Amino acid sequence: MSFQPLISHRYPNETLVYHGYLGCSPLYPSVAISIRTLATYRQYHRTCPRFSIQAQCKVLCHLHNMPCRPYLNSQFSDAYDVYLEILHRVDCRLNEVLKRNTPNWRILNACPCCSYKLDEEAPQVIDRLFSINGNNSLKRWASLTYGLTPRVDPRQARSDYWFKDTVRRSELTQLNLNIQDDWEDQVAKPVEPELTFNCTERWRNAGPEQRKKMFAVFDESGIFVATCRHRFVLLMCDMVRSGELAKYPLALMSQLLSVFGANAGCAYDIGCAFSKTLGNSSLGPLAQSLNLRMMVGVFHGHAHNRRCQLDWHPMYIEGTGLTEGEGCEHVFSSSNELARGTRHASRFHRHQTLEEHFTFWDDDKYAALTLSLVHTLTAELLAVKQALNLTDADFIRFHADERSYLESPKEPPLQEHLQIRYVQVLDELAERRWVPLVLKSYFISVTYIITARIRVDAAYSKLQNAEAFTSHIKNQLAIEERWIVGDHNYMKYKEEASLQRYRVALDELERLVVMRLFELSKLSLSGTGYKLRQQIGKALQRRSDTIRNTINKYNNQAVALDPPRLQLSWKDIADYSFLGEFDLLRYSRTDIHEVDWSHSPATPDLPLHPSHQL
Repeated sequence: MSFQPLISHRYPNETLVYHGYLGCSPLYPSVAISIRTLATYRQYHRTCPRFSIQAQCKVLCHLHNMPCRPYLNSQFSDAYDVYLEILHRVDCRLNEVLKRNTPNWRILNACPCCSYKLDEEAPQVIDRLFSINGNNSLKRWASLTYGLTPRVDPRQARSDYWFKDTVRRSELTQLNLNIQDDWEDQVAKPVEPELTFNCTERWRNAGPEQRKKMFAVFDESGIFVATCRHRFVLLMCDMVRSGELAKYPLALMSQLLSVFGANAGCAYDIGCAFSKTLGNSSLGPLAQSLNLRMMVGVFHGHAHNRRCQLDWHPMYIEGTGLTEGEGCEHVFSSSNELARGTRHASRFHRHQTLEEHFTFWDDDKYAALTLSLVHTLTAELLAVKQALNLTDADFIRFHADERSYLESPKEPPLQEHLQIRYVQVLDELAERRWVPLVLKSYFISVTYIITARIRVDAAYSKLQNAEAFTSHIKNQLAIEERWIVGDHNYMKYKEEASLQRYRVALDELERLVVMRLFELSKLSLSGTGYKLRQQIGKALQRRSDTIRNTINKYNNQAVALDPPRLQLSWKDIADYSFLGEFDLLRYSRTDIHEVDWSHSPATPDLPLHPSHQL
């Protein structure tokens, strides 16, 4: 195929572009690709992120009945880069004409549902709600891993999706610059938690910064993303040679707070712990003055303990509506498909691929905006409230009662703990007193005199130790007269001792169930090998037998209490999928069997809280 150049054309690529082709080299191309083919591949790759340039080149080679050569991938990639650069410059010119090139214009107007305001609209409790989270699937290998020279690509990311103020330590080292990192976490004095409930041990990204490390083979260990409540991507940054450090959410929060202003809400999987980090940082006064409300997403919230959910779960926060706060997880479920194509790419090509993917993601979400779900759930809410004869005030009261119950002490004070131990020592002392008498009456034969004397002496020694221990605790409690087995004080703390054994049985049952849940999730993981599946299957079988035995021990302790506690069966344990469900079994010193909120038919599957009103 030959093309006739125009008089104004100075280079071959001008003639190729005029006829709808792009050359694969800047000056004297020998291979050209049609713009239609490049546009087709762009849409294929946006809808199917796993469809790579290599696959596209193989398709073209088969269509032209020629063998696929590796250099064709590089030629197609170069032409595709030029094609995307042309589209970018066209978009820049359009945005300039439409006055859309002002700072932060895309963040302010990305989601029409969040940005559109009616005339004389009443102020919202939460004006802008967004979610943040990190993902380590989109890692990028360092070229030095293979012993090669580093691939230098000076091109930078074109989109305003990226947080622009991030500076890499590796770049500073190469330039011999000594620039202070503004986002280095400040060392704050440790704050003792007000409550015994603590979620930080369950989350790796809520742990110490020293543990958030990454293998040196990766230049980028993932991305950190911010999305609005309708899952439009607002901002993102690379996580560079590290885990999910606190400086990444702090960096994004600084820009989002300056753009959105007051009355914003932020959902984060460790929002309960990150709120303290944010308060201790330089952004703390700004976040407090702008009335920022941190929360934990619905998906991650059920892994937090029940007391934490009452403060941080969106279902109990006014103004969240039907938002689940897990927009980042929806984004990651789609962007994870890019991992195999960007793992060994250059930094520029990785950024370019992510920009294309998230641009298409936002366009797709814009086309799918609808209010049908809102109308459906609103009708269900009204139907449930009428069927149960409940009002909005009832839900607020349930929330306050449950909070009061969970804040009440589950463990007895030190004084009562000593009294419980005193009752146990009295039981042990009564048992020890009978042993010498039984041994004396049993060993009457001369043959067993020596053995009998040894056992009697040992029994008397244990009795003396029990007597001494009983007197020691009696003096600590300042009791004038020793309690008698069966009197009022003895029976009172005998029940407390039974409750203590009940909690120990419950803790053991929870530990086994959590291990079973983790093993089940590992068993269905796609990357798990056959031998590991067999080992996990055998472990699950043994674990099931252990759980059944533990259930029997738990039920024995539950029946021994007064009043008897709820007994569990294997079916109940199999249905437990959230750790927070065990917290309600940890009865405090108040019986909740007759409390409305403890047996209300309202389930978390329906939005039965006033915060979900629109």
